Amino acid sequence: RFIAKPCAINLGIQDSGPHRAQPNAILEKVFTSITKSPDGKRLEGLSKQLDWDVRKIQRWFRHRRNQDKPTTLTKFCESMWRFTFYLSIFFYGIRFLWTAPWFWDTRQCWYNYPFQPLTSRLYYYYILELAFYWSLMFSQFTDIKRKDFLIMFVHHLATIGLITFSYMNNMVRVGALVLCLHDASDFLLEAAKLANYAKYQRLCDAFFMLFGVVFIVTRLGIYPFWILNTTLFESWELIGPYPSWWLFNGLLVTLQVLHIFWSYLIIRTASKALVRGKVSKDDRSDVESSSEEEDVTSNSTKGIFSTSSNGSNRLNGHVAGGQWTGE
Repeated sequence: RFIAKPCAINLGIQDSGPHRAQPNAILEKVFTSITKSPDGKRLEGLSKQLDWDVRKIQRWFRHRRNQDKPTTLTKFCESMWRFTFYLSIFFYGIRFLWTAPWFWDTRQCWYNYPFQPLTSRLYYYYILELAFYWSLMFSQFTDIKRKDFLIMFVHHLATIGLITFSYMNNMVRVGALVLCLHDASDFLLEAAKLANYAKYQRLCDAFFMLFGVVFIVTRLGIYPFWILNTTLFESWELIGPYPSWWLFNGLLVTLQVLHIFWSYLIIRTASKALVRGKVSKDDRSDVESSSEEEDVTSNSTKGIFSTSSNGSNRLNGHVAGGQWTGE
């Protein structure tokens, strides 16, 4: 309210929503009570009843769906909040992990386990991350439903489960490494969204490309060869197959499967950018899942984050094809 909104206004972002549909009691009743995307048979019936052509009725339903979406100003403020959080929590984590011995030698995550002290900085790091991911999971149900709703829901559940489980079992050392690694790319995605909403397309594409590189390096490189290596092999070697070993590593492997899925979407989007000269379309979201082909096509010439729909993580904002919230 006091920071993001003035910034958006100074960048020329107006607090104006999409074109509103023409008031019509019959179509409004169909929209609210029956369907938001009528099929061909229903469109023909409405066309005869109202003496409108089918194309006009399709346009009315499209405008009616779009008018419920948040404005670009609202999305800019939300992304700026997420950018601030992701950037702050990443540098907070890096600051204290840089001096932690287990950051440089992951085997120390398991020395003297489970009798390892929990420092106040590590405690607050965990609590902040857990609170944030709970907020992402709840807000996912109030956002525009995205094509990867289920994937993001599984991601949030796995993340919350890992944070809670590792805290309860005092696996906070390796847990902090996982959290910091995931935060490394999320703020770049939000920066790309901010640039898009402000209509700085080249800056948006540059941030997205940088995000893609960091995401793939951290999630497909560092994560499996650094994190999974210590949780699967070093922990087995040093403390043996403890009772919760299978559940803990099962959740970590689930995250890796999601990383592979999102990396595929990022690479596909980046490939389109190289062919067309810019990132052309969000493969994950920013297009309502119930839209007709016409709606998707009409946005195909815009930047990766279409300014006509919700910009939220829920991954997160958590991550991830064209527009990723983030894990």
